[in-house]
Amino acid sequence: MKLRNFILITSAAVGTIFLSGSWWALGNTFDTLFRDQAHAQAEQVARITLASMYEVMSQGWTREQAEEFLAAMREASDESGGLRLELYRGDLVETRYGLIDQPPSSERVRSVFATGARVDELAAGFHVSAIPLVAEPRCLSCHENAAAGDVLGVVEIRQPFDNLLQMARVNFFTSAVPSLSLGLLLVCAAVFWVVSRVSRSVSDVEHSLDSISNLSDLRHLEVNPREHGFSELNRIQHSITSLAARLRSIAVDKDILMFEIGLLEKFVITSDVIRDWREYVGQLLQDINGILKAHVLFSVFQIDDELFDIEIFWYREPGEAARAHLEKVVTEALRKDGRFCDPASLSIHHHVPQEVEGVYQLDTEEIELQIKSFFVDSPRIGSIVGIGVNSDTRREPTHYLVLDSILSTLLNVVGSIKAIHKYTRDLEYYATRDPLTDLYNQRVFWELLDYEIGRSDRHDVKATLLMVDLDNFKLINDHFGHSVGDDFLQAFARAIERALRTGDIFARYGGDEFVILLPEADMEQGYSVAKRVLDAARQVEVEVPGLGKATASVSIGLAVYPDHATEAKDMFLFADTLMYKAKAEGKERVALPSEEDVMSTFRAISETGVAVMDAINNRKIIPFFQPINHVVGLKPNAVEVLSRIEINGELLRADQFIEAAEKMSVIHRLDAVVIEAALARVADSDFDGSIFFNLSPRALVLAEFVRTLRTVVRDSGISPDRIVFEITERDTVKNLGILERFFSDLKAEGFGLAIDDFGSGFSSFHYLRRFPFDYLKIEGDFIANMINNDRDRIFVRSINDLARALDIQVIAEFVESEEVLDMLRHLEIDYAQGYHIGRPARTLPEGSARRAQARAFG
Repeated sequence: MKLRNFILITSAAVGTIFLSGSWWALGNTFDTLFRDQAHAQAEQVARITLASMYEVMSQGWTREQAEEFLAAMREASDESGGLRLELYRGDLVETRYGLIDQPPSSERVRSVFATGARVDELAAGFHVSAIPLVAEPRCLSCHENAAAGDVLGVVEIRQPFDNLLQMARVNFFTSAVPSLSLGLLLVCAAVFWVVSRVSRSVSDVEHSLDSISNLSDLRHLEVNPREHGFSELNRIQHSITSLAARLRSIAVDKDILMFEIGLLEKFVITSDVIRDWREYVGQLLQDINGILKAHVLFSVFQIDDELFDIEIFWYREPGEAARAHLEKVVTEALRKDGRFCDPASLSIHHHVPQEVEGVYQLDTEEIELQIKSFFVDSPRIGSIVGIGVNSDTRREPTHYLVLDSILSTLLNVVGSIKAIHKYTRDLEYYATRDPLTDLYNQRVFWELLDYEIGRSDRHDVKATLLMVDLDNFKLINDHFGHSVGDDFLQAFARAIERALRTGDIFARYGGDEFVILLPEADMEQGYSVAKRVLDAARQVEVEVPGLGKATASVSIGLAVYPDHATEAKDMFLFADTLMYKAKAEGKERVALPSEEDVMSTFRAISETGVAVMDAINNRKIIPFFQPINHVVGLKPNAVEVLSRIEINGELLRADQFIEAAEKMSVIHRLDAVVIEAALARVADSDFDGSIFFNLSPRALVLAEFVRTLRTVVRDSGISPDRIVFEITERDTVKNLGILERFFSDLKAEGFGLAIDDFGSGFSSFHYLRRFPFDYLKIEGDFIANMINNDRDRIFVRSINDLARALDIQVIAEFVESEEVLDMLRHLEIDYAQGYHIGRPARTLPEGSARRAQARAFG
């Protein structure tokens, strides 16, 4: 139903009810008034009649006069046209004066005669009053048969009632018709005015609401602010305007929600996305602009501790002024975060869509819109730090909240993509490159050596391999520190690269060892290149403020394929042997092989290499046990396990074949075999002390070695708390991160840890602070010389005091005499190891129970 019809129908209904009520109310009022008037008039007529009759009676009227009086009364009533009066005689009067002609009395009249009370009632449209004529004392003179108070007669007065009442009503409403007509017209006019005002207001609201198709239209929703003439309508208008404002602050556009849902689907990251991640992020910005106006999307990645990459993605190609200004705006926004303040370095890279033509002109105001960003609290190097967007969210507060959600999602999407891209790139890089020098690494070297040997065979050409080792490089680390040593290696790599020919292959084999593969080069050409390498190495210097210059020379071994070897490993071992020959001859030189060198080298390579592989494959590594005794006998003794290999009836010490095992990349297998053999011997004996094993750092980098180690110990039945693993301090320099994880795992499983040759390297105290060692083995040179050297004795005492403060037990190596042992007791060193305590042997020392038994029966 329309509001206009509703108001008209309601007004008509109200008018009808009003008129009906007025008719009924006026009728009741007139009825009451007429009734009261008739009652009063009848009373008055009765009194006049009685007064008139008394006056006549007092003069002594006759019967004829009485009848004439009554006839005159009736005649007067008839002439009045409405009022009728009738007089009825009572029995006392008729007894005294006789009957007269009168109408028969009604029940009403008889009731008055009987009760003496007046009766008023409506009958046949008349108001009838029956009033008794009561004898008064003055009446008794004529009516001797009556007493005062007796009813002598009844006067009945009839007055017309209904007709008069109807006439009064009709006359009233007839006179009220003009007023009612005017009022009706005014009501209709008022209804039309109200309806028109309301309709106009509703039309304004409908027009405004019909203009809304998405969330951005709420910003333009403005209901006409004019006054509508009614406070209620004005309040409705104000409420709608307020509602629009609130909706703008809380409503979320369906397109934005669909975009966010679609963004979740982009977590499915494919190889194409990883490869073309910048194009992928650029497309994300295009998608964002489908729902929000965003000129720029930028991401921040942490490359190093104080180095950050900022990747800026443009919605359109910007002008140079816009680029420069945005860099300034983004940099200022980032500098508000303490992580990006000086000395942090910000490297900015711009990316623009390729398919869009023309330059995107932005004014300063558009660029300086609010920067909304989202940052990670504790990012890791190589991961995403934060992401931000340059967008106008000031007009739409809801967009600010939506951007929070979008940016947090984008942070995960873009962060995951960039992280996978970086790690994929890093894996590809580190799979082929040495991270310090950017040279080829050992794995790639072997692949290239195999390839070059095959190519030499196919083309019937020679190839030369140079094994290059820095002379006394350890002194640079010890004197200047490892950071200077790293700088020197980098400078050395760059200098040698400049000395090589185009096409030569330069790789870092490990530590201070390098290899150079010279395709299509014989010995003469190889020697020429080697001399250039010697000269280039002499020129390498690293200035160290306050400490001088770091310099070093090189020793070079040379091998030619196929003159000196027909297999890659043999060629490598031949060059390596010649390199050691160069060192033995005085260093800083190139060792060229003679016929005798070829024969002896082949013999040594063959015998040692074959012996090592045979011992590993057939588990023929022989464990020897050297005692480690408590200096005062208060704690159980221990043993250190040493490896031996037998070749032609001769036992080789570990230092004679360990390097060959490392060169052949089988050191981890050798360590596993000797640990397995030694634990089997311990399990079959009554020895109940601790067992110390030396581990090669090159074995620790292999995850399968750690798993093998756990399996071997578990299968032996020996408790892990009896096993101690030794790491030589000078060998741990480049493996801190790996060692830390490895040591944490071993400690968690109950194994003990020891640092060997403590004091022999530059970073002894650094390692002692960083790693949870249980034992510290003092470098043997300090122990051997402390009898005659006060400095060495002071060093030993200081190391022991430090170890005690850290709750680390101390073992002194190279204990060769009772005099040294006595001094160790004096210094309160815990354990002693050396030839005076016991030489390495195939058999284990007696267990503590057997020693106690021997002392008991000794």
